[in-house]
Amino acid sequence: MGAAIITLLHSATRELASSSPSPRLDAEILLANVLEMSRTQLHAHPQRRLEGDKLRHFAALVVARRKGRPVAYLTGARDFWSMTFKVTAATLIPRPETELLVEEALRRIPANAHWYIADLGTGSGAVALVLAKERPNCTLTATDISRRALEVARDNARTMELKNVEFQLGSWFTPLAGRRFAMIVTNPPYVPDADPHLQTGDVRFEPRQALSGGPDGLAAIRRIILRAPVHLEPGGWFLTEHGYDQDTRVRALLSAGGFSDIRTSRDLAGHGRVTMGCFGR
Repeated sequence: MGAAIITLLHSATRELASSSPSPRLDAEILLANVLEMSRTQLHAHPQRRLEGDKLRHFAALVVARRKGRPVAYLTGARDFWSMTFKVTAATLIPRPETELLVEEALRRIPANAHWYIADLGTGSGAVALVLAKERPNCTLTATDISRRALEVARDNARTMELKNVEFQLGSWFTPLAGRRFAMIVTNPPYVPDADPHLQTGDVRFEPRQALSGGPDGLAAIRRIILRAPVHLEPGGWFLTEHGYDQDTRVRALLSAGGFSDIRTSRDLAGHGRVTMGCFGR
């Protein structure tokens, strides 16, 4: 026996209330995914009924979400910037705070620039593909140590029909030997290994190697900053996302690495989130 959209949303919201910070939104996204329609369309047709396989599919998604499975993994997609990215358990889920990294990068890339830009640890390709779209004359090179993550990023590039991006398998700069770039961007793992947040929420299901940054969270950032000057053109920019309380230490690392014009941008909560510097100017 079927059930109306409005009824399903009410019951799913109640079911998710104890396990999700946004139960109604989660229910709407999951149901819209099952019906292959927008959330606006859901509200426009509240009495439409679900039956059979679609009803069972929705019920299974709600159960999985109640157990903590991220909505993005259940739907296989996440919106970032003005684009929709395929995501899987092999990739981090793109988050709104990472849009600050994109904003700061675009602020430094002239609209008609023909720059070579590297994105280290690309995951789903979110940062690299947004930059490739917004600066079509630039050439993006995206690296990742995970073959499965690169497959997802390549799929996203094909879906978005972006031709100005290439993908290289390997850890950070390893596949980029002998190459220099006008800009390097990265959103590396920066959560301290013992941080209790790794055991809560969506991050429990995300790839640990893309989250854990060593005892103080800065292991990857240190390695990247150490090697970045070798791969930057004179006057090239380096930008990294980092933890909410790491900006002072990241600025010190850039200063010790010979960078100038070092600054940090804050997220909407007022936390230092993206730090950048220029090399050789």
